[in-house]
Amino acid sequence: MTETISADVCVVGAGPVGGTLACRLATAGVATVLIDRAALPPMEHPAFDGRAYAIAAGSRSLLVEAGLWDRLPEPPNPILDIRVTDGRVDRPASRLHLHFDHREAGDSPFGWMLEARGLRRALNAHVRELAGLRVFAPAAAEVDRTDAGALVRIAGGPSIACGLVIAAEGRDSPLRDAADIPVTRFDYSQTGIVCAISHELPHHDVALEHFLPSGPFAVLPMAPSTDAEAGGAPNVSAVVWTERRRIAETMLGLDDVRFAREIRRRLGDHLGHVHTVGRRWKYPLSAMLAHRYVDTRLALAGDAAHGIHPIAGQGLNLGLRDAIALAGLVIAAKQAGVDVGSPALLARYQRARRPDNLTMLMMTDGLDRLFSTNHPALRLPRDLGIAAVNLAQPLKRVLMRRAMGA
Repeated sequence: MTETISADVCVVGAGPVGGTLACRLATAGVATVLIDRAALPPMEHPAFDGRAYAIAAGSRSLLVEAGLWDRLPEPPNPILDIRVTDGRVDRPASRLHLHFDHREAGDSPFGWMLEARGLRRALNAHVRELAGLRVFAPAAAEVDRTDAGALVRIAGGPSIACGLVIAAEGRDSPLRDAADIPVTRFDYSQTGIVCAISHELPHHDVALEHFLPSGPFAVLPMAPSTDAEAGGAPNVSAVVWTERRRIAETMLGLDDVRFAREIRRRLGDHLGHVHTVGRRWKYPLSAMLAHRYVDTRLALAGDAAHGIHPIAGQGLNLGLRDAIALAGLVIAAKQAGVDVGSPALLARYQRARRPDNLTMLMMTDGLDRLFSTNHPALRLPRDLGIAAVNLAQPLKRVLMRRAMGA
């Protein structure tokens, strides 16, 4: 006879959003089950691989409350300033720029940069130790949902009877598709190139968003590396480089020396000589939004609900804000002794998150369309607009709070 486990919540997907949400619920006394199709240890990359996350100040609280922040193997690097510039390859950036100084918005950094493998290692260790959390990975699961509750059947394992299932499996969420939730998608015909660089001069904890005709080129400050893969570099930054797909394939085919030269052509000279470290990664860029975030006993979170252009570096932070909202509702319901998967709770979650995510999708889409062009009729007006925002302190403070996830 198959064993049946009782739980409050079952989270499907142990990525950064699903794993962090499961930890947060379990630490608050919510009986939680976490399921992933992949085994957790192989998801760790023991060597420096160049991938990193920008965690906004508003998202950091979730990692702290989930017990993950203090388990990060390496200290995250703060983002103290953000500089926004416009330009062209092999040309100096426009002198009309936008500069955000964290001191103008308070004492807290705008966010922190942390290695993707560091968060994965913290998650893998923490989920195994939480008394209120059971983990099944690798595991295939089937989900039946009714008004009375949900039953999650794990192939070759137990069944889980729970009040709520959270789909955090990514953009191709099987649970979302099984619930017949429509999705709107649009493609950018761009590729995101992600890597890390070591550089001669310090970054002074400044993040750069440099708009180029092919797409934004972001350089994000990371902590010094003691990793042999990074050569023990004292000055390290993450690069998120948006490029037209055909050109991206050419860039990715270059050797390390020529690839670093192309980075410096876009970056300029302010960091001195640069060298690539770790692997190069590529991602086809598109946007996606689920038409609704909930169904009977089901909530979508993270990339299962939405995906945006990386132009503002807010993709993961939107998912973490989903987790903050959902955790708050579920924890309050648990403490009040009411149904954690009720239609009223799910409706409140959708009202809390879908407008924010839709706004960010529209904003990033508009920014990409405005800046990813070299049309002369747009270049001067947008540069003047950047300079005007830099001088408009009230608007600038609003944008700074938005960047911090406030």
